Parts: sequence; structure tokens; C-alpha cells
Amino acid sequence: MKQAASLKGLLRENRFYFSAFALFLASAGILLCFIQTGDEIFFFSERRTFSGDLFFRYFTRMGEGPVYLLALAALLFLRYRHALAVPLLGFTVSVLSFLSKSFFAHDRPAAFFRKQGILDQIEAVDGVYLNVGATSFPSGHAMSAFALFTFLALCLPHKRWAALALFAMALLVGVSRIYLVQHFLKDVYLGAIMGVLIALIWHYLQFKPRAHWLDRSLLSGRGPLAEE
Repeated sequence: MKQAASLKGLLRENRFYFSAFALFLASAGILLCFIQTGDEIFFFSERRTFSGDLFFRYFTRMGEGPVYLLALAALLFLRYRHALAVPLLGFTVSVLSFLSKSFFAHDRPAAFFRKQGILDQIEAVDGVYLNVGATSFPSGHAMSAFALFTFLALCLPHKRWAALALFAMALLVGVSRIYLVQHFLKDVYLGAIMGVLIALIWHYLQFKPRAHWLDRSLLSGRGPLAEE
């Protein structure tokens, strides 16, 4: 059985994914230093298109529960221990999302703009309900998407373009939360960081059980990384 790599080795092995993530952290971090809260919401509100509304309205669901079931089913064909870690990953995201939202208690964009008396200046996406509670920071969808897609990138044997595609999917879920007026950029930023950390932790912890059957798969009987 291949053991969990050191953090340095893991980052090197998945350099395409983490290079893209580092670029996101740097560019979004710089942007946060120069914009006021809500500017990103107005940016998308003023540039809505039918195709953009349709895409983000449905793509945002890639950060929700059913995608975890699809990931679990797919990973059963790669390695059982990967698949069994997925529900634990989702549970961790749910708990940390609830606790962090409760602790920070930041207003959602709709509540924030309503208190400023400018909510009517925002063009919402048709058919999308605007959450108005104090549950904005961090974004649970962003946390969920980055946790799941980072974990998948860490588990895949072939890293390059698949890893970049998975990062793009996680990022687009984060963008969707801003586009749909559900979160601010700062919410997505922290959610992404927390999601990646959750994925790294569970990728390491999945190797703790030494049972050999966990290194098998539905396809071959033994996982592709298993050793005698």
C-alpha cells in the first residue's frame, strides 16, 4: 500500500493543482485589498447574460451533496479507501461550515444591501432565491467544492490536465456564489482555503487504516497503487 506522502512531496506531486490554487489566492487576495464589500456583486449584476444566468444557476450545484455520491461511486473503481473518505469529507465540511457561519454571523449580500437601502440596484438571477440570513462568511458551497475537487485531484493517478479541470470546477462554483448574489468574494476566499485544508487532512487520514481490502477496487480487485 502506498502511504500518504509528506506535505512537500504531496504539493510537488500535485503542483499543477496547487499552482493554480496559489494563483487564485494571490490574485483574489490582491483584489480584496482594493475593492469595497459588494463591488464584486455589482460587477456581475451589471454584466448579466442569459447564458451566464443559466450556467451559474445550475453549476453552483456542483458544490452540493449529490456530487459527493457521484464522486464516491467513481472512486470505488479506483480505491475503496478513497471512496470511504468521501462521506467523512462531506461531514467535515458540513460541520465546519455550520460552526464557522455561526461564529462569524456575517450578513448575506441581500441582507447587507437591504440594510444599506440599495438592494433594488442589484439585478438578481431569475428563479434564484436570495438568502438573507447572517450565514455569509465563509461560503459553504465554495468550501464543499474545493474540499471535494481537491481531494479528487489528490487521489487521481494522472494529475496534469485532470487536476486543472478539477480546480476550474471548484473555482467556478465559488464564482457562481458571487454571481448568484449569495456570497461576497471574501466568503468564497475563506471557503476555498478551508476546503483545501479539509481535503489535505482527509487525504492523509485515509491512509491510517492498514486493512489491505481498502486498497482494492471494483474494477481490478486491487487498487492501482497497492503493493504486495
